[in-house]
Amino acid sequence: MLTERTGLPISLAISGANLHDSQALIPLVEAIQPIRSRRGPRRRRPGKLHGDKAYDHRFIRSYLRRRQITHRIARRGIESSTRLGRHRWVIERTVAWLGGFRRLHRRYERKGTHFAAFATIAAALICHRRLAK
Repeated sequence: MLTERTGLPISLAISGANLHDSQALIPLVEAIQPIRSRRGPRRRRPGKLHGDKAYDHRFIRSYLRRRQITHRIARRGIESSTRLGRHRWVIERTVAWLGGFRRLHRRYERKGTHFAAFATIAAALICHRRLAK
C-alpha cells in the first residue's frame, strides 16, 4: 500500500506472502492515478517516497530516479530504521484502519480478487471518512 502524508491510501495491491516487498513497489507506483490540482497540470507522480530497508535495492533507486521521484530509503547495514519512524507511523496507522474492517481482519475469501475488491472498498471508505470531516 502507498499512502500520502496524512495516511490516505493512494495505491493498494494484494500479493502472496512469498513475494518480496521490493518487487511489489514498482507496480504500486505505476498504479497511482493522476491527481487533479487547482492550478497547473495533473500530478502523475508523488513528490517523495519514504521506505524502509526492504526497499534498498539498486533497481528501485534507479527506477525512482528515472521517474524523478525523490526517495528516502534506509540503507542496509549502514543506517538504522529508527530515523524513518516519524514517517513510518503514517502507513502503520493506515494498516490499522484497514484492520478495523472485519472482512479484512481475517481473510474469509478464497479468491484473491474478492479480497482485493474488499480491500479497495475499505480504502475508499477510509478516504471518504477522512475527507468528509
